[in-house]
Amino acid sequence: MMFGASILAASCSSNDQGELVGVQDRTTWYPSEPYGMVNIPQGSFNMGNSDQDVPNSLTTPTKTVSVGSFWIDQTEITNNEYRQFVNWVRDSILRYRLGEDGLVEGYELIDASEMDDPSFFDEYKQLNYPDSLQSRIDWEPYLEWNTDRYPSQEYTDIMQSMYLPPEEMFLGRRMVDSRQLVYTYYILNKQKASRKSNRVNYDYKDADDDGEFFSYRDYIKDNKEKSHRASFFESGSIHVYPDTLAWVHDFTYSYNDPMHDKYFWHPAYDEYPVVGVNWNQAVAFCNWRTKYRNDYLKSDGQAPEQEFRLPTEAEWEYSSRGGQNGTTYPWGGPYTLNSAGCYLGNFKPRRGNLSADGGMYTVAATAYAPNGYNLYNMAGNVSEWTNTAYEAASYYYISDISPNFEYNSLDGDEETLKRKVVRGGSWKDVAYYLQNSTRDYEYQDTAKCYVGFRTVQSFMGRDLKDF
Repeated sequence: MMFGASILAASCSSNDQGELVGVQDRTTWYPSEPYGMVNIPQGSFNMGNSDQDVPNSLTTPTKTVSVGSFWIDQTEITNNEYRQFVNWVRDSILRYRLGEDGLVEGYELIDASEMDDPSFFDEYKQLNYPDSLQSRIDWEPYLEWNTDRYPSQEYTDIMQSMYLPPEEMFLGRRMVDSRQLVYTYYILNKQKASRKSNRVNYDYKDADDDGEFFSYRDYIKDNKEKSHRASFFESGSIHVYPDTLAWVHDFTYSYNDPMHDKYFWHPAYDEYPVVGVNWNQAVAFCNWRTKYRNDYLKSDGQAPEQEFRLPTEAEWEYSSRGGQNGTTYPWGGPYTLNSAGCYLGNFKPRRGNLSADGGMYTVAATAYAPNGYNLYNMAGNVSEWTNTAYEAASYYYISDISPNFEYNSLDGDEETLKRKVVRGGSWKDVAYYLQNSTRDYEYQDTAKCYVGFRTVQSFMGRDLKDF
């Protein structure tokens, strides 16, 4: 009893004069504008058809919904932006190999067991995570890519392991083996957690028959199978390199080989939207972007931000409308040409004249005029993945508060939930698919040469103008 009283006395030794003033010395937080993103204010809009669309009236009935404020990429994710992700995965694998077992001087892995004061997570990680995830990579040492300057034979051998073997090289061309570029990550499945009816509360006082206190971390180590929260953790491993062959296999009797050969890696296409990325890869990119940003904020002593993710179908349509309600296209009008007779997006006009709008395939992510929210190519260029699973009748029962139909799991969804909504239409689509309300879908494990994505980040607070 005296032990409890001493803790209570210590906790009240402040200058609040016994008043309810909240926890003091909290960090003052101001929102930062994520680079390349636009803030969308909270609001309500009529989601669904804005005109008479008899064939699809049952799948897109008009529904008034409300969405909170969020950030969204001003453009589709470009080849060069996605390449930053690919290169990070490549470099992390290489640095791990260089630091493994201390084979190369100057490179090391920081293991939890070697820390002066390892956290509970570091200890838990050693027991439950794969060996490759039990250590932190040291990103400080410089990576030497020039073959003439490799510092040692060990370094040379490890660098060479990242490249195609000689028998797989085409005309002796040295290329990184993209099959090795695998990104492994973990998520907390919130949908699964919310559906779990049996909750377990760990009572420290009744830990054993003697009534002794016990360590929660020891309990987790000894009773891994009883840790119900851990059952909501899911891991995913995915190859991150885009499927460049999508340019070939998406169309029969069509010569798209030049796009396959150069589109993703050549500097000429740096500012073009990345394609050949399936839904799972887009989700992995969002996870990496979150980690990349929050790791920097942590190193700078700042609070973490919301996670990056794919937009919900409602968020995407709200953004596409650009602050206008009841419009057909993102630019506001009911036509695909402006008053000067110029096309306003990259699609397939005149039922097949692909070059009439100025683009044959994709165009730069900033091509054409932006909509009312200053977002580029919300119609045309490439269709875009959303976080929402496609269900024809979902508009009839989804919530009118931040609506979304999903149950995303890295362990695998039902077949119907693997159909993910894509929006906006693409360079190979007719004008109907460019309309704000038009719904379409692709299976989440398919990669197409006409589907890309952009990311969003929920805004923390009511509205940007509050700050």
